[in-house]
Amino acid sequence: MGVIEVGRLCVKVAGREAGRKCVVVRILDKNFVEITGPKELTGVRRRRANVKHLVPLPVKIDISEGADDREVLEALKATAIYEELVKEAQARGGGGS
Repeated sequence: MGVIEVGRLCVKVAGREAGRKCVVVRILDKNFVEITGPKELTGVRRRRANVKHLVPLPVKIDISEGADDREVLEALKATAIYEELVKEAQARGGGGS
């Protein structure tokens, strides 16, 4: 699979959520993964995504496969990138806790 792995932070480059960051929560097969934002933080809802539509970032959080949004959010809060995600959400007019 390469650098696309559970817990990897990525940027979507296609679709209505293009440009937003997301986290890989499950590998479905060689072409598709399940991602989440979580929605309340980045605006990306939990969904299946083509790996060709994702650009992996050097940040990887420690979550279990299939982790729920609450677990992903708690893991993101422990990283330095969390503040950046909150600022992006506020700039879009979203909340960001």
